[in-house]
Amino acid sequence: MILYEHPFNERVRTFLRLEHLFQRFETLTLRDQSVDNHFALTTLFELVDAGSRTDLKSDLLKDLERHKQHFALLRGNPSVAEEALERLLEQIEHCHSGLNHAVGRMGQQINENEFLAALRNRITIPGGTCSFDLPSYHAWQHRSATDRRADILRWFDTFQPMRESVALLLSLMRDTGTPQKMMATGGQYQQSLAQGKFQLMRIAIDPSLNCIPEISGNRLMVWVRMMRPDAESRLQALHEDVPFEMALCQ
Repeated sequence: MILYEHPFNERVRTFLRLEHLFQRFETLTLRDQSVDNHFALTTLFELVDAGSRTDLKSDLLKDLERHKQHFALLRGNPSVAEEALERLLEQIEHCHSGLNHAVGRMGQQINENEFLAALRNRITIPGGTCSFDLPSYHAWQHRSATDRRADILRWFDTFQPMRESVALLLSLMRDTGTPQKMMATGGQYQQSLAQGKFQLMRIAIDPSLNCIPEISGNRLMVWVRMMRPDAESRLQALHEDVPFEMALCQ
């Protein structure tokens, strides 16, 4: 199944974008080629841009505190596994503490690093990181894969509290959704959302159907239109019934 996710507010949209960047960064840092390290650094600069919102840290802390209070109320409930609950509360506290102790904006140390600042200024220019433009970066790319990876992970360390917090909050959110089998009749599906309490919609489609969902909506209404790419990869609306799975997450 191919999974598609649609956020219903800007906060969750930001979380999903950050998760996407963190996953890409982690994949690239596992590889040894210098070109993979280059794109890992490109991703790191994207994280600086995406994580520089002044209210992002505040949003993460508020969400963690809300979950902490909610799960703390479950202590002593006979239907809740006490050991698992305590592990979760410890994880929430760890993320909360890590963010609280982070000084300044996320990625501020990267902006203040002279080597990275020079690279960031040139990396947006087509071919701007050639050896004659950045000889120091060219030399760095010829260091051992182990040394390059150590540098990249050291520069990334400032984002670790954010990465852990985003991963935890999205995991808790996704756990609230129960997948249900749905049918896009004539290629379309529409549903009202009660009380606007949902934050995320997840849609899973069998890849053999060769369908792509075009999702629009907000916290009160969702609309899914099934599309299929033609020979030129242009999306064409479908007018046939298409089965899919959907989960609404709070």
